[in-house]
Amino acid sequence: MTDSATSSPEPARRPRRGGGRAARQAARAQSSDPGAPYLIRSVTPVEILDEAGLSQIEENAETIMSEIGIAFQGTPEALDLWRDAGASIEGEDLVKFPRGLCRQIVQRHAPAQFTQHARNPKRSVKIGGNTIVFAPNYGSPFVTDLDNGRRYATIEDFQNFVKLVYMLPHLHHSGGTLCEPVDVAVNKRHLDMMYAHLRYSDKPMMGSVTAPERAEDSVEMARLAFGGNLEDRTVLTSLVNASSPLRWDATMLGAATVYAKSNQACIMSPFILAGAMSPVTVAGLAAQALAEALTGMAYCQLVRPGAPVIFGTFASSMSMATGAPTFGTPEAGQAIMVMASLARRLGVPFRSGGQFTSSKSPDAQAAYESASTIIPTVLSGVNFVLHAAGWLEGGLSLSYEKLIMDADQLGMMDVYAKGIDMSETGQAMDAFRTNPAGQHFLGNQHTLQNFETAFYRSTIADNNSYEQWTEDGSLSAAQRANSIWKEMLANYEAPPIGDEIDSALLDFVARRKAEMPDEIG
Repeated sequence: MTDSATSSPEPARRPRRGGGRAARQAARAQSSDPGAPYLIRSVTPVEILDEAGLSQIEENAETIMSEIGIAFQGTPEALDLWRDAGASIEGEDLVKFPRGLCRQIVQRHAPAQFTQHARNPKRSVKIGGNTIVFAPNYGSPFVTDLDNGRRYATIEDFQNFVKLVYMLPHLHHSGGTLCEPVDVAVNKRHLDMMYAHLRYSDKPMMGSVTAPERAEDSVEMARLAFGGNLEDRTVLTSLVNASSPLRWDATMLGAATVYAKSNQACIMSPFILAGAMSPVTVAGLAAQALAEALTGMAYCQLVRPGAPVIFGTFASSMSMATGAPTFGTPEAGQAIMVMASLARRLGVPFRSGGQFTSSKSPDAQAAYESASTIIPTVLSGVNFVLHAAGWLEGGLSLSYEKLIMDADQLGMMDVYAKGIDMSETGQAMDAFRTNPAGQHFLGNQHTLQNFETAFYRSTIADNNSYEQWTEDGSLSAAQRANSIWKEMLANYEAPPIGDEIDSALLDFVARRKAEMPDEIG
């Protein structure tokens, strides 16, 4: 593998003027003003289960934890902590928990809401309560675009996506492993990814979880970027997946331990394809996910009481005919809604949802499957939305065009989340009083005062006549998105960072790379 990050980072490009419709669309898609760093949801979350149903799932989860148990593999210190907390250990690593123990630990110590600080304080986000934070795709080995098709991701692709996410106002978070840069050694690429996030964006970000020492590197680089001392601030949120069913492995537990000790946030998140990693039913999936997430979050509190955690789920279905993962299904939407209710009852922030699809291109299937996931995500009150933009091919690919298309949809979700304007302006009674019967409202003073903000303006939708659309080239939404992301990258300008901080980060990356040979695992 090529160790591409040993060279100096590319200089930030100066913005250039662009012309035409693509330039105007790109200008609408991006924003140099940080604006709102996260959404504040005004609508009441949708509840699809009553008190009896939710209580039954909680009771079932307690049965799983107390009678069946959860494995904490290869982590003797975790077993010691659980033993001291009152749990019992069977065999090498199976932990059984007295009823109510994990819930009591989490509710006693875990914060209901916390702030993740960004390098730019204007972009810091609050996670929990009635907030929604959108973060991009995570973990894809491939990238794709209309020009070059599907290919293995490189560090250049990773940098491009960090830049695009930085420029898209409806993505509040820079994310983590947006794609896997396979041209950098596995044991070193986390250094290049962390540097890209810290240099090419100033939004909040995620750290590495693929080994405890990579988590430690992430914390150290964050410390350098924040001036040498985190002062107990939470500046990283990281994805810690359970090895479902009913198991936490040593790699994930090791990373969680590092982050919890440093007061950095962990998304303790079961990864479940119903039918393979859980029973096929929504209620069965929910009970298992609650049991797994509860034990993970409680473990973080045993490591450090008060360490911020997020109750995570990745829940979808699979084809019972082929075994292939399926996305955008109604059962997956129901699971998101049920789990969001359970998280609120527990009193911790919740992660789920995104814009998922099995489609191989940003087509109609990608659009409707993504919509079938993001709408229940927003309406059920999810706090942290990973994979909110760019996901394609069941997560195997990150699409340049779909990133732009999905980000446009996130702007629409902003409108949904804010609910109905019932102010004096929103009620519009002056418009009725000043508009004669039968006369249109286009010239009404109320319309003239509010037309610029009255409706969401899509960055990529074509609302012109057929003739105008034909004259403009008969472009599809994906083709328009292709022009937009290219224009955005051409106009990219890096956020400021101190020379001393940048030098310290580059020195750290170079030193750590020199300390270890390239590895492929």
